[in-house]
Amino acid sequence: MGPAAPAHGAEPGTPAYRRLTLALFLAGFTTFSLLYSVQPLLPLFAQSFRVGAAASALSLSLATGLLAFAILCAGALSESMDRRRLMFGSMAAAAVLNLIASIAPNWQALLLARAIEGLVLGGVPAVAMAYLAEEIRATGLGRAMGQYVAGTAFGGMMGRVGVSLLSDAFGWRPALFLISLAGLLAAVGFWWLLPPSRHFVRRTGVTLTEHAQVWRAHLTHRSLPLLFAMGFLMMGTFVAVYNYAGFRLMGAPFSLSQSAIGLIFCAYLFGIVASATAGSLSDRFGRAPALMAGIGLAILGVMLSLSDRLPAVILGIVLLTIGFFVAHSVSSAWVGALGGRSKGHAASLYLLAYYLGSSLLGAIGGWFWDHRGWPALAGFALALLSLAALTAVLLRRRQAASP
Repeated sequence: MGPAAPAHGAEPGTPAYRRLTLALFLAGFTTFSLLYSVQPLLPLFAQSFRVGAAASALSLSLATGLLAFAILCAGALSESMDRRRLMFGSMAAAAVLNLIASIAPNWQALLLARAIEGLVLGGVPAVAMAYLAEEIRATGLGRAMGQYVAGTAFGGMMGRVGVSLLSDAFGWRPALFLISLAGLLAAVGFWWLLPPSRHFVRRTGVTLTEHAQVWRAHLTHRSLPLLFAMGFLMMGTFVAVYNYAGFRLMGAPFSLSQSAIGLIFCAYLFGIVASATAGSLSDRFGRAPALMAGIGLAILGVMLSLSDRLPAVILGIVLLTIGFFVAHSVSSAWVGALGGRSKGHAASLYLLAYYLGSSLLGAIGGWFWDHRGWPALAGFALALLSLAALTAVLLRRRQAASP
């Protein structure tokens, strides 16, 4: 296996490092603002199109599910294609498809636009992780990955909060249109800022069999499959809670407006800080302790969400958000460090699991909400987090046993 990151990549504090990390921040912003812009609109979709809570979540689950498989292909293609062009094309096409979803005449057309959007977005996440791992000096990789994940947090927040506020003022269609336009502008900024790869070695003529061999090597690695499982469990928990929190907060005893619910998603601000901080701390103190701390915060957050007191519920959402972004930031950097020469393949497998967790576990959470309400959904989330904690323990043991 190759080194974790180039010995002579962009160094923290240099202009090249700042441009690179800002561009990848915009990539994270665009991906998550577009992908999750529909999440606060799920109750409005249920009313407008006369579908249930679990059915309304298809507007998100279809996109993330298809994104998961698109990432697998994009990770392989990125080994032989210009990564900058691939990321920009994916961001711009996704923004246009989200615009189309905002004017879709019926539920089926909206779902189709969102599904295709998930497919084209696959060119961003896996490629971004691989690009950072190749272009950043090893000593600054954790911090750079944390800043990229902070961009995803900022995009997730702006997508949710912005759409919530705009939908109360103008309706959900104009709200979705405007957030899509912001994503298109961010894609242009990304293209202008991101320098071409300096350490990428193009691999041409790679066959499907060779791709499969690389994926098999990653799947039989001592630690990588545990990191893939971590992404699946943490993202699934996070999306399951966020998908149906709006339904709960709109009903008794809270009875909040769409704007008020949207403002609660400002909890993502804590995720932005947590992502950048976790990356630096994991570089300094080790990844396993930071990962376990993130899971512990998420567990505490879900437990607090069971309260009927609004401040406790809000605090629970904040702690879950911090815990999730800490775990995701640490796991992302860890995958990059262990990916060797085929970082794009490793990143694609991690994100395949990550978005499958969003799609599958997020949708399953709807069954618990529809049939048994919030206590059942919280119990489902705690079960997933318990599995994540066990996975983190195994990772720590294997890390300790490694030379």
